[in-house]
Formats: sequence, structure tokens, C-alpha cells
Amino acid sequence: MRYFIQLSFDGTAYHGWQIQPNGVSVQEVLQGALTTLLRHPIEVVGAGRTDAGVHARMMVAHMDSPVELDCVQFSYKLNKILPRDIAVQRVWPVPDDMHARFSATSRTYHYHIHTRKDPFLRYHSWLVTFPLDFDRMNEAARCLLRYEDFTSFSKTQTDTKTNLCRITEAGWEEEGGTGWIFTITANRFLRNMVRAIVGTLIEVGRGRMTVEDFCQVIEQKNRCSAGESVPAHGLFLTEVEYMSPSPWGGNEEGAL
Repeated sequence: MRYFIQLSFDGTAYHGWQIQPNGVSVQEVLQGALTTLLRHPIEVVGAGRTDAGVHARMMVAHMDSPVELDCVQFSYKLNKILPRDIAVQRVWPVPDDMHARFSATSRTYHYHIHTRKDPFLRYHSWLVTFPLDFDRMNEAARCLLRYEDFTSFSKTQTDTKTNLCRITEAGWEEEGGTGWIFTITANRFLRNMVRAIVGTLIEVGRGRMTVEDFCQVIEQKNRCSAGESVPAHGLFLTEVEYMSPSPWGGNEEGAL
């Protein structure tokens, strides 16, 4: 039987979601806990491949279980095994053709920055000490909705078959007087895409690039034209949406 797992994690100690030869990943730790519980080798597939140091308020993964599960009890036992920086919110059965990655209709990321030194934010937000024009940055961010090819914001030499994405939301909002959150939603994301977009928007906010320059960066389809990627620790995967049978019955589209 196939099951979806909704979880969250602090990515500080991990080399990203996907299993890596040179460091511990979230996928590796989750698979180990599932294998221990079910006494059967378990592999999981995630909704995305977060980079080293990136966090997730909501990740969705699927697994195939050799036995039927009591989902409430299974979630409880799984959380007892997992380390404190990984937490499972719920587990529920889905049709066998549901796929955590390919069945997702959209994903939302948040990037956090703060403008005043705060020891409690050092692992979860990027400290920015220079002034930024957020009105201009939002003007540039709205340009993203007009394009589909985001080669300029993708890592080179990846195994991605296409660099086309459909962005439906992009913008900055102030948080608490000393912080800002960048929200971006798309049907899919390229490797390093959000951090490269934020880094390029920062160039606009500093006055080093105009809004027109930002659009030209997208049109040039050249990673060298864009700004530097911002640090990973400010980035959170926050929502994954599916058009699927709801775990509570009926069909709906929503962030599981």
C-alpha cells in the first residue's frame, strides 16, 4: 500500500533532502527510521530536493508499505525514533498511482531576511546590513510571472529535461519591523532557482540593477547574468499542493 508522509525539518545539520555520498541527508534518516519500524527496507520519494542547509515547514514524501498501517500510531512511533530536528505531522493512505513529486501541482518557498542582528535567527534567516528598496524589488518580482524559461536562475549541468516553470506568486512582505519574507509559488522549481532569484532581486534592491535589467537577465537565459545565490539557511519549503483524493474524503486541491 502507498502512503503519504507529511513532515517538517530543520535542515541545518543535513546535506539536503536527497541521499548524498558525502553527508547525512533527511531522506536517509527518514528511510532508516521507517525501515526500523517496519522491519523491511523502505525507500521514500520526496516532493522536492532541498539543498544542504535548507529547511522545510512542510515536505511530503511517499512510501510503499508491505503491511497496512494504523496511521495515527505509526506517526507517533515514527516521531519517537526520528531526531528532534525532523517531525512527522501525519501519515495517510493514497492510491498507488499518487507520487509525492510528480503528482504535486505547486510548491511554495519562503526566504527570510532580517536587518538587525538576532542570535535566535542566525540559522533560519539571512542577516542583511545594507539598505534595500523593497518596492523596487517587488516590481521586479512581478516580472517573474510573465516568463516561463528560468535558465538564468538554474544550476548548470543538471539532469533537468526542461527549464520551463510557471510562477504564480512572487513578492516581499515585511515581518515584525526588522524582517522580510519573500514568497514564491510555482508548479516546479529548478536547482538553486529560489536562492538565485532572491540574490538577483537583492541586486535590484541595492540599486545595482534596474527592473529592466532584471527582465533582461531572465531573457538572456544565462546563469552568469544573474546575481549570486543567497545563503541556504534563510530558505524554507512551506507548502506542497496536490490535486488528489483528500485524506478526509472527497476530492480537493490544497496544501496537504
